[in-house]
Amino acid sequence: MKLIHIADLHIGKRVNEMSLLEDQSHILQQILRVVDEVKPAGILLAGDIYDKSVPTGEAVEILDDFLTALASRDITLFMVSGNHDSPERLNFGSRIMEKNHVHIAGTYSGKLRKITLEDDLGPVNIYLLPFIKPAMVNPYFPDAVLETYEDALRAAVKSADVDESQRNVLVAHQFIISGGQLPQQSDSETITVGGLDNIDASAFAAFDYVALGHLHGPQSIGRETVRYAGSPLKYSFSEAHHHKSVTVLTLKEKGTVEIEAAALIPLRDMIEIKGPIAELVRQGEELPEKSQDYIRAIITDENDIYDAIGQLRQVYPNIMRIDFENSRTRQNLDSRTAASGDITLKSPMELFEEFYLNQNNSEMNPAQRGIMEEVFKQAGS
Repeated sequence: MKLIHIADLHIGKRVNEMSLLEDQSHILQQILRVVDEVKPAGILLAGDIYDKSVPTGEAVEILDDFLTALASRDITLFMVSGNHDSPERLNFGSRIMEKNHVHIAGTYSGKLRKITLEDDLGPVNIYLLPFIKPAMVNPYFPDAVLETYEDALRAAVKSADVDESQRNVLVAHQFIISGGQLPQQSDSETITVGGLDNIDASAFAAFDYVALGHLHGPQSIGRETVRYAGSPLKYSFSEAHHHKSVTVLTLKEKGTVEIEAAALIPLRDMIEIKGPIAELVRQGEELPEKSQDYIRAIITDENDIYDAIGQLRQVYPNIMRIDFENSRTRQNLDSRTAASGDITLKSPMELFEEFYLNQNNSEMNPAQRGIMEEVFKQAGS
């Protein structure tokens, strides 16, 4: 049996105040093309469907188009909520949609939802676990003490009474570790400080494959079959070097799962460029097809640049961010925040001279010094 695992669509997300709705609609069409090539029995969609708990009307329309396209292909969809989703909103209409083989677990109701598919080798049980916190699970286990996310998940899994002699798949959206090993993370993910949401991969021993959402880089954790599909698009420049994909898994006889990645090609990539501003402008003019990408530009000029963002936007209309990297920015951080020696013994002018040197890696010229002396004189310093 073939299944496709995707996650973290974040429909409606904005990056640097730019809407990605067009990009998201394009990438969902890419996923549909993979579906047409693979012809899976089902799609596992592991949470963070929307980027906000109250999605925009445009975001809802994009998801509606995607679900309608899957239903027209007679493919079963298994979907759980993520930490970005509103569980109740995601649940809306779910009982009606089941008639079209769309199974949604938005809220946790005290047990894992189980849907069984059949192939020539027998049943495959798909379990759906929406994003949970201890407070969401505690009311269903009044005799247990569930203090951590792992306590809550283990209680939920144990209560499902999984038949481990059969093939079992879990769709979930949590932060999974393996012993002391942490997964790779991106800036665009919501991370809990202090590891409060950590769950060890050993909690999934009953499942042949665990389709995870939450982290945006495709990766396995603990074992090959406990896997994050990753987001289909890059949502921060920390993901610039990611290769986005969907995960295609083939369930054979019990205990045998083959995993492949099907590459996705975005409408616009998210890339970093670096160099003197004149060189970056030249590159954009010579490669107009790449200049449409979402850009973080790292400018290395030593001299101050007038209207750097305006110059670059002429050739990179979708530039999102600029940073500077030169001898001034590479100085030790300590020298940026503290003047040397006892500051109580130094005049305001001496302190400013040190500050200017730390910021610019050069001393003020006589004209600049004269201006600042006049400023301090007028200020009475």
